[in-house]
Amino acid sequence: MKRGELIKRIAKIAKRKGTTAIFTEGGRHTHVQLGDRQTTIPRHNEINERTANGILKHLEGEGK
Repeated sequence: MKRGELIKRIAKIAKRKGTTAIFTEGGRHTHVQLGDRQTTIPRHNEINERTANGILKHLEGEGK
């Protein structure tokens, strides 16, 4: 999955939850905070599908 597509999907999750996604640039990753959940996104142009789906599940509240 392209990094831009993942960021768009995170924004849609935030909108659905009625909150905003906060993106902060770190050393090698982008830190994302969505409500009480936070995770990191690698800065690669293409992100592995499993990694992307894991990030989305976590931010949706289905993962730990």
